[in-house]
Parts: sequence; C-alpha cells; structure tokens
Amino acid sequence: MANQPMLKFVTVQRAMPEKRRATTRKTDFNEIYSRYAEAKAKEQAARCSQCGVPYCQTHCPLHNNIPDWLLLTAQGRLREAYQLSQATNTFPEICGRICPQDRLCEGNCVIEQAGHGTVTIGSVEKYLCDTAWNEGWVTPISPDLERNEKIAIIGAGPGGLAAAERLRQAGMHVTVYDRYDRAGGLLTYGIPGFKLEKDVVMRRIRQLEQGGVIFKLNCEIDAPLFDALRSEYRAVIIATGVYKSRDLQMQDSEAEGVVRALDYLTASNRKSFGDAVAKFDSGCLNAEGKRVVVIGGGDTAMDCVRTAVRQGAVSVKCLYRRDRANMPGSQREVAHAEEEGVIFEWLSTPKGFQVPLSTLKDKRDSALIVEVQKMRLGTPDRTGRRQPEEIAETQYHEEADLIIKALGFEPENLPQLFGAPELEITRWGTIKAEQGSGQTALKNVYAIGDIVRGASLVVWAIRDGRDCAEAILSKCATTHVIAAE
Repeated sequence: MANQPMLKFVTVQRAMPEKRRATTRKTDFNEIYSRYAEAKAKEQAARCSQCGVPYCQTHCPLHNNIPDWLLLTAQGRLREAYQLSQATNTFPEICGRICPQDRLCEGNCVIEQAGHGTVTIGSVEKYLCDTAWNEGWVTPISPDLERNEKIAIIGAGPGGLAAAERLRQAGMHVTVYDRYDRAGGLLTYGIPGFKLEKDVVMRRIRQLEQGGVIFKLNCEIDAPLFDALRSEYRAVIIATGVYKSRDLQMQDSEAEGVVRALDYLTASNRKSFGDAVAKFDSGCLNAEGKRVVVIGGGDTAMDCVRTAVRQGAVSVKCLYRRDRANMPGSQREVAHAEEEGVIFEWLSTPKGFQVPLSTLKDKRDSALIVEVQKMRLGTPDRTGRRQPEEIAETQYHEEADLIIKALGFEPENLPQLFGAPELEITRWGTIKAEQGSGQTALKNVYAIGDIVRGASLVVWAIRDGRDCAEAILSKCATTHVIAAE
C-alpha cells in the first residue's frame, strides 16, 4: 500500500478549500472559496476509494468519469485529468463551481455513506480547470474537417452553448442567436458572481468565438425570423430556457417595491460588468440600506438573499412555505446565507401586501407590509411530498422596504412567439421533444434544456445540448464534408 496513491480516506480527512470569512465575503461579489494548492488537490483526490461501481459517476447527469480523473490528479497527471473531465463535460470549470454536488456526485459518494466524508469532487474539478486555463491547455476549437451544414441555435445559455461546441468540433457552421447583449444566459445574468465569477463565463464564450461559433446578440426571434432560420439552416435548436417569472395572485403583487427575482439579479450582474442600469441607480433594484424580504425557497431565492446582503441591506429575511428539510434549494447555500446574516422564516407564506399611500407618490416614508401566514406540513400528495396547509389565526406582519419574488419560472408561449402553432407543447407549456435527441414535432427543429424540462440544473442543460448535437451529427452522418484549410 506504500505506493498506492488512492484510498487515503481512512487517514486523510475531508478538507474543502479555504472559505473566506462571512464578515469579509459579504462585502463583495467575489467567489467565497479559494482554490486548492496543487499538493492539497492531489491529497484530496487521493481520498477516492476507486469504487467498482462509482455512484458519483452514475448520479452525475453527464456521467463524468470522476474516479479516473481523481486518480490522474492524485498522480500529478493534471493535463490528462483535465482532458478526461472535458471529454464528457463542455464546461467543467462552471459545473465545478455551481453544480449542487451535495445532491449529485458528492451526495452519493460511497465513503460519505461510510461516514468518512465525501471526496471534494467539485473543488478538485474547479482546481483542474483553473489550472488548465492558466497553463494554456484550453485552446480554440479546430475541426479536422469543415462540413457544409449550417445549424442555428436559439439561446446562448448552457444548453445552447454545449450544443454549439460539439457541433463546431465536428466542423458544422454554428450561429447562436440570443436576446441579450452578452452570451451565457443565466450563467451571465442570473447567477451572482460570488457563485460564478463572470470572467469564467466570458473566457469560455471567447474560446467558442475563436473556434468559429458565430453569436448574433440583441436578437428577438419572431415568426418571420423563425421561418427564415428554418429555411436557411439544416437544423434549428431551441434552447431558450424558461424566463417567465411565476407570480403571486394577490393584490399589490406588482406594487412599487415588490420586484421579480430575475429583474433584481440581472440588474446586479449588469452592474458587475460596469453597465448603466437605471432601475438600480434609482434604488428600485438595489437593496442598499433596505429591509429586504425574499419569497421562495429555491436556488434563485438563495441568490437573491445573498445578493441583498452584499448590496448593504439593513436586514434580509427569507419566507418559505415548507420547512428546511423540504426546500428545493441547496442546503449548502442556506448555510452560507445564514453565516452571512440572512434570517429564514420557515413554514411561512405571504397572504397579501399592504402598500402605504406614500409609495404612490414616489415618496415612501413608511414600510411595505407583508401579511404572513404560518403553515404546517400536512398529508402527502400523489408524489409523496407533504403539502403545506395554513394554521388558523397565526398571521402576522413583516415590514420591508424591498420585497423580492423568487417563485420559480415558467416557459414563454413559444408557438405563439415563433408563429408555429404546430410546435407541440406539454400541459406545463414546455416544448414536447423526443428524449435523447430533442427532436420536436417540427421537422429539423430540436429543443433542449429548461424549455423542455422546466426550470432545472445547468448540468442537465449541458447534457441535453451534447445529446442533441450527437443526434444531429448522426442524422447528417452521410453528408458531404470538405477538408479544412
């Protein structure tokens, strides 16, 4: 065993990279964890037990070959380890930062189940990828052959970008259309910098551009343009995500001072790029000096509460109608938020708002009021999840200067927007698409990511993008190719 580089979990304790103190990190939008030194990365990778049946891999949507790149890392073969991680994951440097490893790979680590503490898979992956970028191992796409086919992708989020990379690697000509002024989708404008610093996203997009992927930004797809794309391109991939915010069906849910989570997060992220954002500068989408109440219990709600802290809110509270054990957001994110001073009001839901008259005159001198109803968990529904129900006579008032609604997202009506009523949708409004390929009811039109799944994880969008690209390549396998210059 002296020369055995692995199986060190018995003698080596689990150790995350150093986490910045809450008092320091809540004053900026930098990532909260430092990166491993090389020796520490090797040590932590060496804790892997090299399971015969690697549950970490099977519970990863991309089925990343985690045990093998951990072994290569422990052996100091870092370039090979990166290449192996990149083989199945288009954006490992992003997944290493934002994947909920506690629910996926790390949450299913065998040594975790045995009480030794999971291997720090995400942190090692982040270390590998940052090393690869720093050492120049990440290079622009350079296809061996250039093909005749042209592919259009609607949406520059993780699913669309993953499909673009794989198709461009195969020599296809790829153009990505997006409504925003920067590519990246929620990676750019939805996820705060303390979870995903924006230069990490921008350098990957530059790498795709350098490899020949064309981006057409500030571009809204309407019926005439959708028809034109279908005529001009061999295939069209719809990767728009879901951006329509769910709302509260109650009086004053659109009042001044009551805002949508995506609007709030987008404004904050735009400021990090140095953009002029009128609603932020006016204070409408800025939490500085305010008492903030966030409604919701998902990852978007966690992004909002932690952003408000960094903007200088006086206080930040989160209302969620279920308890901590039943919230959909990451438990690690909740712990980070609590360290930073966020107060969680579990089993609490809004019943309405009281808006002071002064707000109507743009001179608020008194607080907004959230009417809060206390809840309890009742009997399970048909999915097995216990449903919240009201507790009689337990309403109370919560004062706030800014209320952020983080209630999740729904799909836009794409058949109507694209003038394509034959584009079939589900009862939830998502696009019906064939599992694996993403083929829709329209010939040569595919759909991937959240617009098919509903609001989901970045890693699933990447998986869908790669699978769809492979399906298109398989369909076009006999198409004529010409040698690259």
